[in-house]
Amino acid sequence: MNKKKDIRALTKEQLRDFFVENGDKAFRGNQVYEWLWNKSLHTFEDMTNISKQTREMLEENFVINHIKVDSMQKSNDGTIKNGIKLHDGLVVESVLIPTEKRTTACVSSQVGCSLDCKFCATARLKRMRNLNPDEIYDQVVVIDKQSRLYHNKKLTNIVFMGMGEPLMNYKNVLKSIEMITSPEGLGMSSKRITVSTSGVPKMIKKMADEEVKFNLAVSLHSAIDEVRTSIMPFNTNFPLKDLKESLEYWYEKTKRAITYEYVVWNGINDRKEDITALVEFCKYVPCKVNLIEYNPIDDGEFQQASNSAINNYISNLEMHDITVNVRRSRGKDIDAACGQLANKA
Repeated sequence: MNKKKDIRALTKEQLRDFFVENGDKAFRGNQVYEWLWNKSLHTFEDMTNISKQTREMLEENFVINHIKVDSMQKSNDGTIKNGIKLHDGLVVESVLIPTEKRTTACVSSQVGCSLDCKFCATARLKRMRNLNPDEIYDQVVVIDKQSRLYHNKKLTNIVFMGMGEPLMNYKNVLKSIEMITSPEGLGMSSKRITVSTSGVPKMIKKMADEEVKFNLAVSLHSAIDEVRTSIMPFNTNFPLKDLKESLEYWYEKTKRAITYEYVVWNGINDRKEDITALVEFCKYVPCKVNLIEYNPIDDGEFQQASNSAINNYISNLEMHDITVNVRRSRGKDIDAACGQLANKA
């Protein structure tokens, strides 16, 4: 017995070819493609402008591996965390983050994570697999619906800051963005999408070469190799000099500034030399710094730095004309904040 194919793994051209090979018109492929992507349909049965016979033929040959919202938690601040069940029973999490002016979808790109950042709950999960483009796309569709339902506005922004390292699932992440921004998909602007990476230099250069139009954020957390390696051990393989070179290359090719995400921890990166190193690192390419409030993940090894340490960062960065924002965490009461996504039972 033939295993049915995931229909959304097919391009529009392949769908058109399928119909021609089965004695139908090529344009039927266009119709089905629109149902699958633009209308995000879950079943062949609901494709009302094609015949019952054609729908049965699709049913015999293909499946639509649609995601399901397995659980939904609402925070006191309006943040919504979704437990997303995939077709094979694995679960990832995605988050809707509302503010007065915008709503942002924080989406996952892997089940678990390939990297080993010590301060992140997701990193403690074994990487099970990469998400497919349609599974990433579906998260955005779900969150857009929730944004309209609970906040009365359409989704405005997307950040790839959920579970996983997006650049370790490069091809599928870029394909999902292609569909999210396509008029045949969701038609969102690339400028409203940010891919956040822990820093994979080779892939940052590849993105620059492919002239992507979305924004780049880097989880930096230290501009001193020894400190960064102690909290993000993979830094041994991707040291700061390589990261710096890839970011210079990115800016040279795209002319788009970079956002550095930076958490300040007590006794880890709250010294004067840590601040000086960050200021120096920020001089290489145009950038801004988001100082992110830390969200503990139970064991107490990492503790939020004092307000005076954070204020020292702010004053030093501003003194050197580097834009700095302090990002207060949202959704902490439901473990939906940065670094907390880990499918807690």
